[in-house]
Amino acid sequence: MPIFQNAVFHTTVANLRDLPADASCEVAFAGRSNAGKSSAINTLAGRVRLAFVSKTPGRTQHLNYFTLAPGKYFVDLPGYGFAKAPEEIRAQWEGLIGPYLSRRGPLVGLVVIMDSRRPFTDLDRNLIEWFKPTGRPIHLLLSKADKLSRQEQTKVLRAVKAEIANWGGGAYTAQLFSSLKKTGVEEAEAVLAGWLGIVSAKKAAPENKEPPDQGSPEAKLPQQRQGTRSGR
Repeated sequence: MPIFQNAVFHTTVANLRDLPADASCEVAFAGRSNAGKSSAINTLAGRVRLAFVSKTPGRTQHLNYFTLAPGKYFVDLPGYGFAKAPEEIRAQWEGLIGPYLSRRGPLVGLVVIMDSRRPFTDLDRNLIEWFKPTGRPIHLLLSKADKLSRQEQTKVLRAVKAEIANWGGGAYTAQLFSSLKKTGVEEAEAVLAGWLGIVSAKKAAPENKEPPDQGSPEAKLPQQRQGTRSGR
């Protein structure tokens, strides 16, 4: 059962002054257009069309907030394949997304979705190099891994991890992911839940510490053992 199954759409933000004031921690998702960002969010939430709202007209260049728990959010950023976009769209991205990523206090980490067949495009590198000075962790989600053979998956993951190992200090991680095959979901959940301080219901469930019923075999076992020892 997905850790983030209770995720619901909260709001769309077009101006920094409209960012949720109750946020205690939030994780942002960024990725080049068509890298599978919305699909990754939907898969992590165990929902089919949760992030579909980001594709509706007028919202594609805004921040889309999804509530996970009180004060905790996923934030879907616009795809940054905007090199051919009109100047006003690029200006809006630079005026909203840039300041958000650099100055947003509750932001605890950035997930960068990259197509595993074409990781580290120039736009990927530009965003990562720009974000690294914030000191916040970055998790690279290598999407569409189902398009690669096992050998290709191993090769690309090894190459990506080798590169981030040279980035110096900081928490940088990478993994393979497939929304179609649900590959890598638990690994991603563990990383993001750790950032957000969310514990799964399974892990949070306390062990049953209640004493056994007096008439049960478990209750009689210690007495039987004690009697055996005393009879020696």
